[in-house]
Amino acid sequence: MKQLTILVRPFRAEAVLKSIGDLDVNACLVQEAKGYSRQKHYLERYLGSEYSMAFLPKVEISVWVSDQRWQEVADKIVRAARTGRIGDGKIFVVDVCWPGAMEF
Repeated sequence: MKQLTILVRPFRAEAVLKSIGDLDVNACLVQEAKGYSRQKHYLERYLGSEYSMAFLPKVEISVWVSDQRWQEVADKIVRAARTGRIGDGKIFVVDVCWPGAMEF
């Protein structure tokens, strides 16, 4: 099983979630996030360290899919999220062990 962690712009999140809804995913988690990367606006110095004054809003979506389908799911997400500009987002793919769901 694979976990896909998707970071997208907030205005593209609805399209990504719709594309995920059309697929057979085992689970999905959505949460707000903030961050910066190549699109950072400016940095300040404080006590010798750089820190950003412009964290940009993102939406973090995590989905869990079978090993055989993760590439198909990732491709569909990329098509839904892409605007062609810097900062469109990222997809992280991680192997997970899911021997049985633990409920508590």
